[in-house]
Amino acid sequence: MKPLYIIKIGGNVIDNSENLYHFLKDFTAIDGYKILVHGGGKVATQLSDKMGVQTQMVDGRRITDIETLRVVTMVYAGLINKNIVAQLQRFGTNAIGLTGADGNFIKAKKRPVKTIDYGFVGDLDGTSVNAENISALMQAGFTPVFCALTHDGDGQMLNTNADTIASALAVSLSRHYETTLIYCFEKKGVLQDIDDEDSLIRDIDPARYEELKKQQIIHSGMLPKLDNAFAAIGSGVKAVIIGKSDDLKQFSKNEPFGTRLSL
Repeated sequence: MKPLYIIKIGGNVIDNSENLYHFLKDFTAIDGYKILVHGGGKVATQLSDKMGVQTQMVDGRRITDIETLRVVTMVYAGLINKNIVAQLQRFGTNAIGLTGADGNFIKAKKRPVKTIDYGFVGDLDGTSVNAENISALMQAGFTPVFCALTHDGDGQMLNTNADTIASALAVSLSRHYETTLIYCFEKKGVLQDIDDEDSLIRDIDPARYEELKKQQIIHSGMLPKLDNAFAAIGSGVKAVIIGKSDDLKQFSKNEPFGTRLSL
């Protein structure tokens, strides 16, 4: 199987034009099939404020009412996505900007109301991603750039977590490609000491993960990230790498990059 790299970036890259420029240049240097998934950054919140649309967050998650959905659709699928695509074209990557609705690539289900009504937020399952259509697009020479929006198949757009989209793409496409999922964020990877960038843990397998949890080296916000990463690996993804966006050039040169999670 041919290799495929699915790379997710967050607001720390999107909100800084210089960081984004260097990241996209490094992304272009990676050979072979690749997909970029991006979150929203601060722009949606800033535009919501200017338009008088109140931003509501619960445990770091955005409540997406109909007005907020209009804003995030404009910002994620429009402003941010097309800016990224235009810059990738500049570097020679033939990118195509997408939501999950385009090509019926990612279909989600509206999150059911339990204690909190998250509004127009989409949840994914094992049938959400149309791997065949995405593969056809890549084989035609395009590099997909997905924003954090999906659809329900009934004409409704849904705000969907970008980490979840990246993972669902990786699992689904791992049936067709040798898939590596890369999460880029502000730290060099998983650290022994959160305040020491030189304490990077290079490799973690399931046994080492259990050990690090017992020692409480990995805890709180990092746990769901790594739990999801190992779930993806258990579903066919070759490896998950967590690293700093600034260091992606090391990966493109086959040098050690971030923390590698694998079986």
